[in-house]
Amino acid sequence: MIDDFDGISVFLAVAEARNFRLAGERLGVTRSAVSQALQRLEDRVGTALIQRTTRSVSLTEAGEIFYEMVRPSARDIADAVQAVRETQQRPSGLLKVAVSSIAERFISGPLLAGFLMAHPEVKLDVTITDEDFDIVAEGYDAGVRLGEVIDQDMIAVPVSSEQRQCAVASSDYLARRGKPLHPRDLTEHVCIGWRPRPDTAPYRWEFTENGRDFELAVDPVMTTNDMGMMIRMACAGAGITFGMVETFERYFSRGELVPLLEDYCPPFAGFYLYFPRRHRQPLKVRALVDHIRHFAKQAV
Repeated sequence: MIDDFDGISVFLAVAEARNFRLAGERLGVTRSAVSQALQRLEDRVGTALIQRTTRSVSLTEAGEIFYEMVRPSARDIADAVQAVRETQQRPSGLLKVAVSSIAERFISGPLLAGFLMAHPEVKLDVTITDEDFDIVAEGYDAGVRLGEVIDQDMIAVPVSSEQRQCAVASSDYLARRGKPLHPRDLTEHVCIGWRPRPDTAPYRWEFTENGRDFELAVDPVMTTNDMGMMIRMACAGAGITFGMVETFERYFSRGELVPLLEDYCPPFAGFYLYFPRRHRQPLKVRALVDHIRHFAKQAV
């Protein structure tokens, strides 16, 4: 008897990766095995599901329909299998998390180190990224971002207190160029900016005055996607940079950087761990949520 489920996991992997080799890597099988399993499935349903050319892989019209219908059921089956396994297991497996580069409290070390020590059968794969993408489609279990940019259909658990941004510079720079008293003064200063990718405009610095939010497009003498480099350049006296106060605190305490324009930088919602709503969350995700909540209580 032919198993109707045979090949469906392969089809889903190809549909999501749009690449036979990547689908095989995700499933732990060869590209040839992926192709053969997909061919058997197409023979069984009686039509082509995947359109293959030398340069691309895409879904046929039938493939689109099939994908939309089987994807939710496949997730339910995976959740059911995982739920049964977890009745006899401790948290285990690979936990993939996409984390904002400025989520200082989450990536600083102690929180995740404590999680790994408490759950030795879990392996963490943390990608530091500020790209805006669908974590589910990209195969991540969870993400960490500022609360204001998380989709409403996600479950969100706080991993930090309220956050605040500010401009900073070294004492040497301020001695040479003076201290800006209002955000508009920054147009007369040397600025070090941030941008997520080379093909995007530098981040516009955000301020608030008399309850009104506004953005300032500074003209950075240097831009980078690495906050560490921005800080090192500011500490070296190269100019003024801008970011989360939480990231700068150790440099304030050592006298390497000075906060600027604080009256124009009110607090806002902080960082959250977020993940899709499911009838039953994977045990490894629930374990991370419990650890984050315990860590927060210990820090109070």
